[in-house]
Amino acid sequence: MSRAFIFINSPLENPGAARAFIQPSDTILAADGGARLALALGLVPQVILGDLDSLTEVEARVLEDMGVHILRYPVAKDKTDLELALNHAIQADYSPIIVMGGYTGRIDQTIANLTLLSSPEAIHAGARLDDGITESFFIASSGIIYGQPGDLISLIPWGLPAEGILTDGLAYPLNRETLFPCRARGISNQMLGHTASVHVEKGLLLCIHQRKR
Repeated sequence: MSRAFIFINSPLENPGAARAFIQPSDTILAADGGARLALALGLVPQVILGDLDSLTEVEARVLEDMGVHILRYPVAKDKTDLELALNHAIQADYSPIIVMGGYTGRIDQTIANLTLLSSPEAIHAGARLDDGITESFFIASSGIIYGQPGDLISLIPWGLPAEGILTDGLAYPLNRETLFPCRARGISNQMLGHTASVHVEKGLLLCIHQRKR
């Protein structure tokens, strides 16, 4: 499987760090105006998906002349541009799928973007949001976190209690314990080394990894 990076119309906290993740063999996709962000980092998307309300017709024509494949959808649609791009990447069997950004200035959009990552298909594909500083992804059974000592890790039970949580490599370990969605116990843990692992027997965990600046 090959990696796919999806650019969306959302600012990156650290564009340089985000750009450093991407290798020449990676596939670049864009959800509507995310194409502009990709181009600003010197990257040409292979495919752009969305209603194109964030790109001008001139920009769209220039991108098509560059060989970019544009999949245009109606403005009145049931899916967000990111959902269209994420579904496209999942169906194309990319893994992992990294959404560049996703933490918008609107809390409803940010929550919706995180929710898109919680489907079994997205979890299986290793889908995550990453703006260069913060990465977010879901853990349904087990997950590995790569970072640096002192990075912040928050484990948030999604919807229902997450049971039988076992962690390794975190300052405040969990040993077959339960986290409840009405409590904030899993917030602001810290990595002790360059990797940490999380296992959960039942339920779903949202893992938010904030790298040291």
